[in-house]
Amino acid sequence: MNDPTIISPFDFEAIERFRQQHRLDPQHIRVLRNRLMKHFRSDEEAAADFPLPQSLRFHVLDRYRRFDSDVDGATKMLFRTDAGMLIEAVILRIATGRTTLCVSSQVGCAAACDFCATGKMGIAKNLHSFEILDQVLQAGQILAAEQTSLDNIVFMGMGEPFHNESNLTDAIDLLTATDHFNRSPSRILVSTVGVCDGMIRLAERFPKINLALSLHSADQSTRETIIPLAKRYPLDQLRETIARCNAMQGHEVMIEYLMLDGVNDTEVDRERLSRWLDGLDVHLNLIPYNPIEDAPHLRGTAPDEITDFASAMKSRGIKTTVRYSLGRDIDAACGQLVRKENRTFAIQSHSAAASISTGSQTGDFKN
Repeated sequence: MNDPTIISPFDFEAIERFRQQHRLDPQHIRVLRNRLMKHFRSDEEAAADFPLPQSLRFHVLDRYRRFDSDVDGATKMLFRTDAGMLIEAVILRIATGRTTLCVSSQVGCAAACDFCATGKMGIAKNLHSFEILDQVLQAGQILAAEQTSLDNIVFMGMGEPFHNESNLTDAIDLLTATDHFNRSPSRILVSTVGVCDGMIRLAERFPKINLALSLHSADQSTRETIIPLAKRYPLDQLRETIARCNAMQGHEVMIEYLMLDGVNDTEVDRERLSRWLDGLDVHLNLIPYNPIEDAPHLRGTAPDEITDFASAMKSRGIKTTVRYSLGRDIDAACGQLVRKENRTFAIQSHSAAASISTGSQTGDFKN
């Protein structure tokens, strides 16, 4: 967005300068935003009556590829950023009729969780708030074309949201703003591996936003093994953070628990988890693990054992559900295509930069 004559509908300051410069009626801006961000009309329909539509750049992401599940209707979208990197967003069409969009906040992820393909990418670059919002816009346009609405937005895609906190909160500001997307904050969820200070700041700023903690073990040493960031944010601090968020927000925090065979699914693990959750306002979500090629040492807990684990938690008075994974046929290699493409791009960019540098030193490049 370096060209001052080309503006994004997400850029409030730029579009206001544009409006004043061209002496546009504010109604033109309101109609554009309503059509685009609240009703997810197509680009052409949104700009139908807008003066100088050639000055608008509706999308900061290019749609690279789309994968549609043959099993349950999930859609995975790969987007390319202006920097040439790929990210993922996934539309989940729930059997009840509700739809959920899983968005990314980063390219890659520095949390480097052992079970996560994205964490194995070896890079972590923050997405601009406009790049986060464009995932929502393009997914919303897909659903609107199907005459379906977008119900929920979850930050469970690539990246640790609180490692990109400024752009995360800027995006949420516009998602919930009445003159932009006008989404209910209660329909937005932010998932984190446990960045305590970020969780507290978000709860204070957006008390109605939902928080989810990727816990995965109530044993500190086990958690550090699968989530390196756990060393910085130990379990005692996490528990205090959830209690503070409960007090500030007045509603439950989602606890995500990936079921790993022999790692966190034993009777001892059940006892530890129930003690750790005792007294907190939480909803435990048990997640079946789909293996990734970069973690062959990890296996998912058998379905019947997950059911037993859930029953044991419920018997202890803990609200518990087992997540049903949608889009398994397109998510089986989640992050893998993106990882390979991004690594190739990074290598090519590095090689090109090295060639330019070498050429300058040897006089091969001349003005």
